[in-house]
Amino acid sequence: MPQLQDQPQILPADLLELLEAILMVATEPVDPHDLSQVTGIEPEVITEAFEELRKEYEGSESQRPRGFELRSVNGKWRIYARSKWYEVARIFLSGTRNARLSAAALETLAVVAYRQPITRAQISEIRGVNTDSVVRNLILRGMLVESGEGENGAINYCTTDLFLESFGLKDLGELPPLAPHYPTVETLPEVLSEIEDLKR
Repeated sequence: MPQLQDQPQILPADLLELLEAILMVATEPVDPHDLSQVTGIEPEVITEAFEELRKEYEGSESQRPRGFELRSVNGKWRIYARSKWYEVARIFLSGTRNARLSAAALETLAVVAYRQPITRAQISEIRGVNTDSVVRNLILRGMLVESGEGENGAINYCTTDLFLESFGLKDLGELPPLAPHYPTVETLPEVLSEIEDLKR
């Protein structure tokens, strides 16, 4: 795990701000032990700070709750849409069932469809760009779903029945045939074109 070099010392007063910055850019739930290796701060101290943030986001008599919440799953921390607003957020992002998906969303769906189960890091490696927000939106649209853990505890993702229904497929076996190995980024446009034809 890389460590900070030529960086100012992280003061206790800065820890909450640092954790929020990490949560905003992390593509997987944040493990306090991993963050400890980078910052030199004890995992227990980081966990206590995460818990403080969680309580802050819940609100108080003088401060409203946030529209998101901080949860710990198996000791790893991540921000989620607040449960009471999740369905509204999902409907907002999904729009109508036939709402057109962006090129980035189609690329991500193609990667997951042919390589599932697959982690966000693996999707990003294949596409060559960060896919965190795209995956999050596809989950809210009901196209992708979390499916257990992969290497190093990273979350795996798979397509859903709604994905099949939206593209007029009975099962994944009806996806356009590919070469023996998953296509590279250079061949993705051809695959996406075939998937778009299926959707029409």
